[in-house]
This record gives sequence, structure tokens and C-alpha cells, in this order.
Amino acid sequence: MSRIHPFPAAEVRRLHRELLGWYGEVARDLPWRRTRDPYAIWVSEVMLQQTRVETVKRYYGPFLERFPTVEALAGAPLDDVLARWSGLGYYARARSLHRAAGEVVERFGGALPVDPSALATLPGFGPYTTAAVGSIALGLDLAAVDGNVARVFSRWTEREGDPREPKALAHFRELGAALLPRGRAGDWNQALMELGASLCGPGSPSCGGCPVASSCRALRAGRQEELPPRRRAKARPSLRLAAALVRRGGEVLLAKRPGEGLFASLWELPAVTLADAEEASETLRAWLGGASIGAAPAAVVSQTLTHRELELSIYEVDAGELERVSWRVAEPYVDARWCSPEEDPPGGLSSVTRKALRAAVRGDERG
Repeated sequence: MSRIHPFPAAEVRRLHRELLGWYGEVARDLPWRRTRDPYAIWVSEVMLQQTRVETVKRYYGPFLERFPTVEALAGAPLDDVLARWSGLGYYARARSLHRAAGEVVERFGGALPVDPSALATLPGFGPYTTAAVGSIALGLDLAAVDGNVARVFSRWTEREGDPREPKALAHFRELGAALLPRGRAGDWNQALMELGASLCGPGSPSCGGCPVASSCRALRAGRQEELPPRRRAKARPSLRLAAALVRRGGEVLLAKRPGEGLFASLWELPAVTLADAEEASETLRAWLGGASIGAAPAAVVSQTLTHRELELSIYEVDAGELERVSWRVAEPYVDARWCSPEEDPPGGLSSVTRKALRAAVRGDERG
């Protein structure tokens, strides 16, 4: 029995046999599981972070058609990459993927390095991504611990506390390394993730169908529903913006954010941050150089961001009004362009911008 975990050697062997056998029977037929191309597997792992499998399936194929190799991705403009990512959200992933592709080409000749320490130096390669890509794509003996795996380990070992806290995650990475079946790390990691995403979910686990239920200390103690403890949702601060919907024929004016900060490098309806939501129209009018706008918003949409609740009020602005005041691209934007909402965007569009275009341009009042 290891000092890291409570499982005797015979039980570890049974865990390997039962869980890997179960995974071989139930593993979903997913496009990234049909390839051995390290680059394609890497792309899938980045897309799958904080995004549902069904959503990723819609984007994965088209993204690889446009960027079939790491060289193609590295050589593409960031705007093009963000446009193909548009709708997946969490755009920092796409920016890191693009930067990392450039480094793979420049530093490693277009091939992901098989040295874990070198892999970890690439943008976006934290402990999880390094282990997941290293084990699944490169065959390295690395333990990948995401939220699903941490929850499984929490129940297997009857560990108290939040499994996503840094100290707990460090422990579970050590546990994962100790339990790893050498030579089958990729399958093992995926089996653990599949178990956590299906039978051993965050609600009431389906212990009756679990292939390794007999090894679960929490189940043995009747605590499988209380471990790990549920996190209390933290209140998110609110962020309010007022946006200008400027039409010219069938086009609307979109502006591009700078490469750092909120919605970095994304295109959106030009907007100003509000200190007082009651003075939204006046704040926007002043920011636009005194252009006349409607007193009431044409639409209001909202979006939950990672750390904030966003509310966007959209005001109609006549294109002639902007010409009258000679408005030019103003902070926080670095570019502006007339675009058709029905065609491909010039770059990535945030989810709230997509909602705004549906609500204000296409008449979807639900936002």
C-alpha cells in the first residue's frame, strides 16, 4: 500500500483491469479519438476545456479543415483563428493555442516536444494540458487531473474538502501518478475523465453501474453524495456597457478590442463602460462625440462571464450622426469596420456580441 493512497497492489491492478475494460466498452466515438495526430489531439484538448463535448464536435472538424497542421495555424492571422473559434468562448484558449503553435514551429521544428518539461513551457500548457496532451497524444506516462478526475479521487479516497483547492489538486496529481498504469496513461486518463463525466458526476453518483464501486471508500462509508462538498456559488460583480448599433445599408459598425484586457482581440459593437446605468444614453452620447442617440435602448442582453455578470444596453445610432461629429476609433478600440451580420465576421465575436446582433439587428427580442 502506497503512502499516497489506501489501495493495496492487488486492488490497484484490479482498478486498472476493471476501469480500462469498462472504458473500452463505453468510450464514445469522438472524432479526436479516431486520430493519432498529436496536433489534432492537442486542438481537441484545448477546445474541451470548459466546453461541452457536443459543442466541441461542431467546431473541431471545421477548425482542422482551415488549420490542418501546426504550421498552418502558426502562419494564420490571429483574427482568422479567432473567427474560426467564434462561438466556442473562452478566447484566451485560442490566443494561447495560436502562440503555442508559433513556438512549436520555431523552437521544435513543428513537432510537439516529448519532454514534459519542454512541453510545459508552451503557452497554455499548465499541469493538466501538459499531462493530457502528453499522455494521449505523445504516449507519455503522465497523470491528467481535471475537475472530473479530482471528484473521482475524492470519493475513492474519502478525502475531505474541496478537491479543486491548490493543496488538494497537488495531492491528487501525486495520487494520479502513483496509480498510473505504465504504458497506458492516455487510456487511463480518458477512462477516469469518462467516469467522472458520466457515472461519478457532481450530483448523486450512479454507483450501481460503476465498474470500480467496490474500491470507493466514500461509497463504503455511505458518503458518496456528500463528498466532495458542494461549492457555494460566489456572487459575481456586475459590469454594464452601453453599445452603439450603427447601420449603413445592410452593414453594421464593429470595433476591435486591443490584444490585452476584456474581450482581447475580439470584434463587437462599439461600447463604453458605464459607471451609472441610469445615465447610459448620455454616457454613450458623450463617448461618441455628441452624436444623437435614442433615449431608450433598442435591446438589452446579458451574459455570465467567468468572473462577472455582463449587461449590454444597445442604442440605435444613425450613421450620419457619426459622420456629423467626425467620430473616429476611440479607446478602448484599435480598429473599426463595416460588416454584414449575416457573413463571416472579421475576427472572433464574443457570445454577448452574437446575442446583441440577434436581438438588435435580426429582431430576436429574446436576446
